[in-house]
Amino acid sequence: MERQKPKLLGSLVFHSSLLFSTFTPSSFLRIGQLSNVDLNEDVRELETELPRQYPNEIPHNEKLLSLKYESLDYDNSENQLFLEEERRINHAAFRTVEIKRWVICAMIGILTGLVACFIDIVVENLAGLKYRVVKDNIDKFTEKGGLSFSLLLWATLNASVVMVGSVIVAFVEPVAAGSGIPQIKCYLNGVKIPHVVRLKTLVIKVCGVILSVVGGLAVGKEGPMIHSGAVIAAGISQGRSTSLKRDFKIFEYFRRDTEKRDFVSAGAAAGVSAAFGAPVGGVLFSLEEGASFWNQFLTWRIFFASMISTFTLNSVLSVYHGNAWDLSSPGLINFGRFDNEKMGYTIQEIPIFIFMGVVGGILGALFNALNYWLTMFRIRYIHRPCLQVIEAMLVAAVTAAVGFVMIYCSRDCQPIQGSTVTYPLQLFCADGEYNSMATAFFNTPEKSVVNLFHDPPGSYNPMTLGMFTLMYFFLACWTYGLTVSAGVFIPSLLIGAAWGRLFGISLSYLTKGSIWADPGKYALMGAAAQLGGIVRMTLSLTVIMMEATGNVTYGFPIMLVLMTAKIVGDYFVEGLYDMHIQLQSVPFLHWEAPVTSHSLTAREVMSTPVTCLRRIERVGTVVDILSDTSSNHNGFPVVESNPDATQVAGLRGLILRSQLIVLLKHKVFVERANLSLVQRRLKLKDFRDAYPRFPPIQSIHVSQDERECMIDLSEFMNPSPYTVPQEASLPRVFKLFRALGLRHLVVVDNRNEVVGMVTRKDLARYRLGKEGLEELSLAQT
Repeated sequence: MERQKPKLLGSLVFHSSLLFSTFTPSSFLRIGQLSNVDLNEDVRELETELPRQYPNEIPHNEKLLSLKYESLDYDNSENQLFLEEERRINHAAFRTVEIKRWVICAMIGILTGLVACFIDIVVENLAGLKYRVVKDNIDKFTEKGGLSFSLLLWATLNASVVMVGSVIVAFVEPVAAGSGIPQIKCYLNGVKIPHVVRLKTLVIKVCGVILSVVGGLAVGKEGPMIHSGAVIAAGISQGRSTSLKRDFKIFEYFRRDTEKRDFVSAGAAAGVSAAFGAPVGGVLFSLEEGASFWNQFLTWRIFFASMISTFTLNSVLSVYHGNAWDLSSPGLINFGRFDNEKMGYTIQEIPIFIFMGVVGGILGALFNALNYWLTMFRIRYIHRPCLQVIEAMLVAAVTAAVGFVMIYCSRDCQPIQGSTVTYPLQLFCADGEYNSMATAFFNTPEKSVVNLFHDPPGSYNPMTLGMFTLMYFFLACWTYGLTVSAGVFIPSLLIGAAWGRLFGISLSYLTKGSIWADPGKYALMGAAAQLGGIVRMTLSLTVIMMEATGNVTYGFPIMLVLMTAKIVGDYFVEGLYDMHIQLQSVPFLHWEAPVTSHSLTAREVMSTPVTCLRRIERVGTVVDILSDTSSNHNGFPVVESNPDATQVAGLRGLILRSQLIVLLKHKVFVERANLSLVQRRLKLKDFRDAYPRFPPIQSIHVSQDERECMIDLSEFMNPSPYTVPQEASLPRVFKLFRALGLRHLVVVDNRNEVVGMVTRKDLARYRLGKEGLEELSLAQT
């Protein structure tokens, strides 16, 4: 018996029921029939032009796999055109291509650093202006007893700024919401997320994150830099902008998914480097969290892009701050220098660090679990853009109200002298004093983190830290997932720094003020534990923390804390990024197949029947196949067969939908009576010029006479596609598909006849659940 794929019924969810039929070779192959292999974005883009209707509730189940995501072609099509071009490249031409790669990486680093500078300077000026306006009005109205008006002013100002940031995201480019790290992970994994690396996304991302930070949300501007760097890399590497319809006629060789993927990896690393001043950490982040495919040459280029990014940011910000030769601003956030004499650690502190890692893992798992249910609620009920904007404004207003009330109630006043407070806020305090709660709520999150690291002992009341940790934890959890551009790195560090410093104060009390129990040191460990417990990063985060603090001494304790936090957190729930990828029903492929999947074979997981094309095919047949709205095909096996024969011969190659579109657009076919004539000669440039937005089949006009013509696919198909026998186990199929970055894997029988096709969704449907191997249902949205 053989497993068939569910048919498209037009409903929201495909029930993954099993349909059984008698096994025959012909049941696997249909010339002109279609199967659920991969989505056609052309039809979907036409559908999006129709007015959207929003139901009151969208039923959603996390055990779904969305059919709306296409795959990327990370496997080069080695057809005759490609091989001829590669053979013409001599040693000098090869060196020219390599030099271009290094030039592109340098440009990625420079532009990413400049974008980071722009964000930092604008946020600093707008936030400073907002703080001055709010503080002056609070002081004025407090003297007159108008605290309610002061609260209203603060909340209204924050909500207004956040409203603008949310509107541009919700109504202009929704993919710019959040940090963008899950989307970039998916892209590098081989999933095509619509609009994820477009210029418009970058503009909305930059403007949105500025407004989110200035609006006082519990967010940071560092996370979105990773997405911004990836978009910059994708644009620069293509030498043109499809959004602006400008082609600079450069870097045409790199107009394919394989090359763009490598540059996007460099852009993500450059974003991390600009955010934290950590070029090595950026490379490791791209390796650990982003890139699915890696090699030694790519490592050097990515490191070069990261180095250029942090140098550009450092140079520009140093000039901006008036010390051009100092180069003291390597990243958007600088954790400052720790005093080695006071901040050393001893062997008896190792169990304490492990305990802090356990706490960070538990709190991180709690954060992720709460955010999971909140995201499910948003998917089901808050899916209208207007509701998303209202929620963002509500969170901004609540954050401002909570901060104001806690500042007023705490009255935690400390002497200004000896403090690193950037804004000595004297709210509800006497002259010469500042409110420590105000420094936490009234500053940008980055400045609050640095204050918790470096303010001298006694700067914070334990009750103040406890209240702040509790409230900011829930505010940050509520904020992540809003329709605004924002990151979770800095809020996580701030939460951990708060409870870490509280932990250090408690140790200081217990040890009667021993010098090793410095609150700043434990604030750093708490920050690492909390961030590690939420995002589950280990190696890259260790290096990022060391580079951001400029202190190698804490390498081992930070590593110990992060490993412990990851182990404890993974016991309960997944990391935040993986969780959101799963909630969006993305067909994400992990490094290995489920450990209990050896009982499944390619025959059981493949899609059937498969639409095949003959090597010399009638144009009308190709047009009909591509125009069929029920078609999910993006790859078509090419077989050798006489048009009049009933028996289909073996596999000869594989051709993509995008290639067929270009052939039809350029009308590369001949009349039936003149099959011996040579059809129009195309070059790879014709395919690269159409990349990445290939025209929809509906835009290509083919006359009735042209439909009767023939098209020879021999020159354009990939004559050596990867294949597997139908008896191959699922782990073996998964390893081949994942390691090579495939989009289509043809399943053949012992006569080399096509019997099925394996795609990303066929493999991603199987995962290891709590009760063993489970199969996900397929969803249209």
